[in-house]
Amino acid sequence: MKVRACRETLVSFCCPKYAAIFVFLAVLVFFFGLFNMDFLEFQHKGIPTFPVPRRHLTHRLCSFEPLSPEDALEERLLLDSIAWPETPSLPAPLSLEQTTDPAHSRFTVLPERDGKQWHIGDQLEVMIKMYDFRGRPKKSGGDVLLARLHNRALGAGVAGKVLDHLNGSYSAVFSLLWEGSAQVEVTLVHPSEAVTVLKRLNREQPDRISFQSVFRSGSVSETTTCNICLRPTEQPQCNFTDLTTGEPWFCYKPKNLSCDTRITNYNGGYKGKLEANEEKLFKSGINMKVSIGASGSSSVTVLPKNKEVKSNIVQSGPVGYYYKDEWQSISGPTVRQFNTPSVINQCLKGKMVHLYGDSTVRQWFEYLNKALPDLKQFNLHSSVRVGPFMALNYADNILVTYRFHGPPVRSFSVPAIELHYIANELEHLVGGANTVVVFGIWAHFSTFPTELYIRRLQNIRRAVVRLLDRAPDTLVIIRTGNPKTVTPFVALFNSDWYSLQRDKVLRAMFKGLNVHLVDAWEMVLAHHLPHDIHPPPPIIKNMINVILSYICPQKSS
Repeated sequence: MKVRACRETLVSFCCPKYAAIFVFLAVLVFFFGLFNMDFLEFQHKGIPTFPVPRRHLTHRLCSFEPLSPEDALEERLLLDSIAWPETPSLPAPLSLEQTTDPAHSRFTVLPERDGKQWHIGDQLEVMIKMYDFRGRPKKSGGDVLLARLHNRALGAGVAGKVLDHLNGSYSAVFSLLWEGSAQVEVTLVHPSEAVTVLKRLNREQPDRISFQSVFRSGSVSETTTCNICLRPTEQPQCNFTDLTTGEPWFCYKPKNLSCDTRITNYNGGYKGKLEANEEKLFKSGINMKVSIGASGSSSVTVLPKNKEVKSNIVQSGPVGYYYKDEWQSISGPTVRQFNTPSVINQCLKGKMVHLYGDSTVRQWFEYLNKALPDLKQFNLHSSVRVGPFMALNYADNILVTYRFHGPPVRSFSVPAIELHYIANELEHLVGGANTVVVFGIWAHFSTFPTELYIRRLQNIRRAVVRLLDRAPDTLVIIRTGNPKTVTPFVALFNSDWYSLQRDKVLRAMFKGLNVHLVDAWEMVLAHHLPHDIHPPPPIIKNMINVILSYICPQKSS
């Protein structure tokens, strides 16, 4: 009864009995950080944040527990590192005339130095000039652009790197990696004016996706609204903040039931609200995910590698590229082709593969389950969208599991008891040479402040570090986010701009650790198939080949 009473208080208070203990522990963590003079560097082995009774307000609707000095500094540096160029304020009434127009904008392929020919290993640079709907040059940056180089006949493609010069012009840089024709493609995802709106939505409407929970006891049932960011009312709230990780989650308390009667969680709908005429900034085929034309030729001819010239492919270049529709790695291990069930079984023999994350990771479980006839899935009577799932090949001693990440979860009804945080799951793994951990967490966090995503990854990273400390041979693989089809509706909740910002955070936070990335962003961007939040089978197969190549790297001759 005491625990129940503590949960049913307003979330800005806590039971006095425990308050002094929590405050004392928080003070210890604070002073420990002050005396650690190495805190200017990101600490992968930081002390976990203790739950505290008073939430620290950081946004109008979202409030979080205070971080340790090390984590707080990292958060600030990460936010600074992904700071988007300043975008223009929007005039009232809004008109498209002064906004970025892809139809007027152009890109130009810059010639090779001294008029020389292009060779494999060279870098191709493209200058992009943005104009508004009146045909006038833009004077500021902040547009969201994607670029790729491709040859459909060869099944070849590579992602380009876009640089914003903050004056209405941009550069796209490509590594030349195959012989023959290479065609440039530049896409405007959003004009800078749309980014202004996307920023404001996350600042003012982080609760624009509604979550609901059903509370039930006997024949009595009530449904209330839940979220990380709940609008303050006179109604008491149930505090479901995870006691181990401090991950926040709250529901309005049912009128006649206690907080511990919650049984399900589900997506209650989308309710993003734009200001007058702002919908004009999110028009498919007009100013959203629209190709930009070339001024002059959009392609170059690439000759074999010039042996006398050192390759210009730099460290910050692409991680890989497609050739004959197969992913070729540049910075990772050679990607092997696992084309038969027997070859995959041989690689996974004796392995336990644990998959955690959203539905883009679930695709990998589904692929293996379908591709391997001897891998038998247990019927756990769980949701086909959320799981959990488990499959076993008894003869080859292969176990594959999948579990969705903890809330927020934009899905149909999920039993509340199945909402597990990845960090907590990792703490329960023994690990070792026969354990493979794969996770991906990104798509369900786009509507929330970036701080929430950073804190989720800090918790997961601490768990990964502890796992690798106790079992260094454990293989940890992380899936990045990827571009997707963007409709006017989807843009308000899952824009590629949101995904790009979180992708930068993910890469920075796990850099330097003994983990491996499946770069879904580049693998989707470089491919000729349309962008999809759930990449189609040919891309999934290439991703599985990358994963299996990490598990079973090619033996050196």
